[in-house]
Amino acid sequence: MFDWKKPTVQMLGRWQPWHEGHTALFKRALAATGQVVILLRSEDGSQNNPWTQEERMGFIIEALQNEGYTWNKEFTIIFVPNITHITYGRDVGYKIQKEEFEQDIENISATNIREKMNQKEFETNLDDEGLD
Repeated sequence: MFDWKKPTVQMLGRWQPWHEGHTALFKRALAATGQVVILLRSEDGSQNNPWTQEERMGFIIEALQNEGYTWNKEFTIIFVPNITHITYGRDVGYKIQKEEFEQDIENISATNIREKMNQKEFETNLDDEGLD
């Protein structure tokens, strides 16, 4: 059971879509405290952000379950507004930490994944209409 009083790492993002780099980040975050809250930004409906929060939540749960993790045990997901700035005034008991990964993980880009998905969909539509 996710313990709301236990130290927790926060991961904020669009996760459009969730990919191997996000999973690697999740594993690092989980190692720090034993549980992670994934904040899922509200960015739905554009070509750059094609999936709804509900769809992305499903993708995340499925991906992490495939890695052996359980929703509402090691992680939970919270929908948040389209947060674009994080600010704080003084040291209040937490730290902001950037994780560094091997180049193959650093090179993973959800933007590139979406572009490849859009290209594949375009090519499939051409084939379906006999326009290839």
